Amino acid sequence: MRFRVSVMKIFITDEQKAELEHLHHTCRDKRECDRIKAVLLASEGWSSVMIAQALRLHETTVNRHISDYLNHRKIKPENGGSQSHLSETQTQELIAYLTANLLPTTQAIIRLVKEAWDIRYTVPGMNKWLRQKGFSDKKPTGVPHKFNAEQQRAFIETYGKLKQEAGNHEPILFIDGVHPTQGTKLAYGWMRKGQKTAVKTTGSRTRLNLMGALNLADISKTVVREYDRIDSYHIAEFFIAIRETYPVSQKVHIILDGA
Repeated sequence: MRFRVSVMKIFITDEQKAELEHLHHTCRDKRECDRIKAVLLASEGWSSVMIAQALRLHETTVNRHISDYLNHRKIKPENGGSQSHLSETQTQELIAYLTANLLPTTQAIIRLVKEAWDIRYTVPGMNKWLRQKGFSDKKPTGVPHKFNAEQQRAFIETYGKLKQEAGNHEPILFIDGVHPTQGTKLAYGWMRKGQKTAVKTTGSRTRLNLMGALNLADISKTVVREYDRIDSYHIAEFFIAIRETYPVSQKVHIILDGA
């Protein structure tokens, strides 16, 4: 498990913030809403990594949205639809990313391209692109995980300082999502020949999506919620649930799993 506690803070005026809040309340274009939320969250001290996780966008997309607003006051996506294919620069960036990061499905790569460059691919089209670029769909080789001792020491040191600064009045919450599977697995057993034995199994629902926020100083205030899926909408709902336990007036420190 990796932790990121870096913070990116941009400064906007109260008038600009009020304007963005109003635009977000009235806009109907999801892409425009994501741009507005990225700027607002950055102005509140969220890092680009945290914003990308909450909005389910690529980190480079978040940074571009923020840069577009700061430099050009741009909050609307380009008109005229997306391009039909990747440019040479985009192609090299995607090849480098896929070489360093394993994405499990073609759909995941399609979503990545859509979020990063607003370019749409079909599944057959992306499969063809991947084969042309030298990629193949195969099972990876499993190797034992090794933790990074230096990163662990750095986190322990940072966490120790944070606990001292936070004291007893500013709770520190560890947040993560889990996806346990739920299902009956039938095994062998001794039965009479010619006899069929029925075993009750669970229903069609075999996967749970849970989010939790753990306060090590007060485990009784652990916040847990179950959702149909974990996406930007339900993450926003989960933060509201946290504020039902911890009042808005109370400063809360959040440590997220960086996986």
